[in-house]
Amino acid sequence: MKINLITPAKKQSKSGNRNTAVRWARLIRELGHQVSIAETYNDKPFDAMIALHAWRSAESIERFHLRYPRRPLIVALTGTDIYRFQKSHPKICNRSMELADQLVCLHDLVHQDIPKRFRSKLDVIHQFAQPLPGPREPRKRYFDVCVVGHLRMEKDPLRAAYAVRDVPADSRLRVTQLGKAHDESWAQKAREEMARNPRYTWRGEVSYAAVRREYQKTHVMVMSSVMEGGANVISEAAVAGVPIIASNIPGNIGLIGKDHPGIYAVKNTQALQKLLLRAEQDPRYLGALTQRSKKIANKFTPTKERDSWRRVLAKF
Repeated sequence: MKINLITPAKKQSKSGNRNTAVRWARLIRELGHQVSIAETYNDKPFDAMIALHAWRSAESIERFHLRYPRRPLIVALTGTDIYRFQKSHPKICNRSMELADQLVCLHDLVHQDIPKRFRSKLDVIHQFAQPLPGPREPRKRYFDVCVVGHLRMEKDPLRAAYAVRDVPADSRLRVTQLGKAHDESWAQKAREEMARNPRYTWRGEVSYAAVRREYQKTHVMVMSSVMEGGANVISEAAVAGVPIIASNIPGNIGLIGKDHPGIYAVKNTQALQKLLLRAEQDPRYLGALTQRSKKIANKFTPTKERDSWRRVLAKF
């Protein structure tokens, strides 16, 4: 099939949506299909459409359906679709889900948060990650915590920084933040935090290679978001063997499991601090986090993600 893959993220963007679109295009091409990525539908006669984002891609979804009502239309639900726009713009989101022949999502709990009438259309596609090129060698002088992701409200990005502000003086905890500020106000917040908190460093937007180097050197990765559709950062950390501490939102629990030992109440600074100190001080606990990452890593392989797309596309 000739497939038009729609993503609202621009070509130069390093956002999760753009990365997901590029990865999916590559995997679907490996299945023998032709895939063209675009920000909006241009009325060309594609055999099928995959639209990333029910709300932001709603116009493209509507246009493709009107032009080719019998051709396959697949809508990928993002975190903001599921946990924000369903509430703020229910008519638009529900319309996109109604028009879709198939819905896909990125974590195992999405079915709980969409209308029951659409659940039969839903397939979960876990995002794969590549193993590190060499063994992990965490730094000796510090107990490093990394936070990976753009600085914006949905990520609650400074929570780990807040959690290490007032730890005991002999603690070796140190937080490194990797990610572009959504706007100048977030950049200013990060700079102000560095000025007052010697345990926190914001490095801004860095290359994928730099993120992987950080995974090799860090002791723990914190996923502090208040809203996620199933972040690739979790699969990257798990495949890298990095211990994960995450907020208790569905988008995280749906990837790491509700019995994961590194879960804390979202936005709860003290709860996060307690887990970070425990990871630093208790080798058995850190070992349990490490083993859990290794256990869930087998969900995030290229073969499994490609086979998930094979299963979805085989329905048409």
